[in-house]
Amino acid sequence: MLKTFIIMLLAVTAGTVGDILLAKGMKELGDISAMNLRGILNVAYQALTTPKLIIGTAMLAIFFFLWLAVLSWEDLSVALPMQALNYVLVAFLSQYFLGEIVTPLRWAGTVLVCVGVMMITRSGGA
Repeated sequence: MLKTFIIMLLAVTAGTVGDILLAKGMKELGDISAMNLRGILNVAYQALTTPKLIIGTAMLAIFFFLWLAVLSWEDLSVALPMQALNYVLVAFLSQYFLGEIVTPLRWAGTVLVCVGVMMITRSGGA
């Protein structure tokens, strides 16, 4: 169980850092929802050459392969809830790196998710 926790912590950290880098990189490229096809293709090219997006994608690939490793030995009903640790990391890193405001209600929800994750994880050894 300790092995699973350590690998999942690494995986979730890699995934969260990847998500933060992708969000920051795409916000710098701008809103693509109102672009025409040419604008979208231009942004796609920029995305393929932007370091934040390249590193973010690599971090998500690391998450994916660590996740595959965990699935090879752990029950999905135990492993999947451990990914919820991502919510805590996203809240902290979004405030710091993206300047987002995380309200007390959102923090309360994050704490409730963590309590649920701990309950499910502890039940894995039974």
